[in-house]
Amino acid sequence: MTRHEATQRHESVISPVGEITQWTRGYVDRHPRAALETVGSQCLLGLRALRYLIVDIAAGRFPFREFVQQAAFMASTAMLPTMCVAIPIGVTLQIQFALLAGQVGATSLAGAASGMAVIRQGAPLVAALLMASAVGSAICADLGSRTIRDEVDALEVMGISAIRRLVVPRLAAAVVVGVSLTGLVCFIGFLAGYLFNTFAQDGAPGSFVSTFASFATVGDLVLTLIKAVVFAAIVVIVACDKGLTTQGGPAGVANSVNATVVASIVLLMITNVVFTQMYVLLFPKAAL
Repeated sequence: MTRHEATQRHESVISPVGEITQWTRGYVDRHPRAALETVGSQCLLGLRALRYLIVDIAAGRFPFREFVQQAAFMASTAMLPTMCVAIPIGVTLQIQFALLAGQVGATSLAGAASGMAVIRQGAPLVAALLMASAVGSAICADLGSRTIRDEVDALEVMGISAIRRLVVPRLAAAVVVGVSLTGLVCFIGFLAGYLFNTFAQDGAPGSFVSTFASFATVGDLVLTLIKAVVFAAIVVIVACDKGLTTQGGPAGVANSVNATVVASIVLLMITNVVFTQMYVLLFPKAAL
């Protein structure tokens, strides 16, 4: 290698362009493997947590006290923001569907359209997004702080499973709170749309309720509850996995919290699309 080539190579390494190029190449090389490892670890964590949950409940060793504490914490953290978001969501959907129904001459169907949208899509997504941003970040910060202080390793050394002690009660609490928040959003969103249609848009209260009752089915509520359970499990598993694999001190905790919120929201959106499409394909007569 000549002196000129060595100088060019050295400049390409230390220059900003060279650093960006190297980082980009390294990111492209590392990202697929890191993504597969992350998905694999989260799936494994979810399966182990579900197995421990079933075994502990059957054996009477379920940490009920920790479950109650985590459920109370999650409910107090996410309930008020969820209620505040559910009201504008219900009103916004009512405004849009009322305008669309007016354009096609089907104003009587505004109640059915907005109510179905709130139950099928709005309620589970709003509850899950609020849980991801409020509850998931708190869980990740808690477990990440314990991890960098070696508390999780200390539990394993003492023969206590960190998954059984930390993940399982949070998973059960999140499922219960997620279903409760979804039901709350269904009620508040539908009520907000009903009141706005009745008092602000001069709609007929009877028409709003009757059209909604004509199109809504039990399958819609079942789909919503299934979504709520799956979404809550996704949020908790992602948060616990990121928290238990935190590295790098306090800065690593902040990075894990950020990754938890982003990854949870992306997974929730993808899962919602899959659930919606499968429901429409399997039950076409119940689709509006």
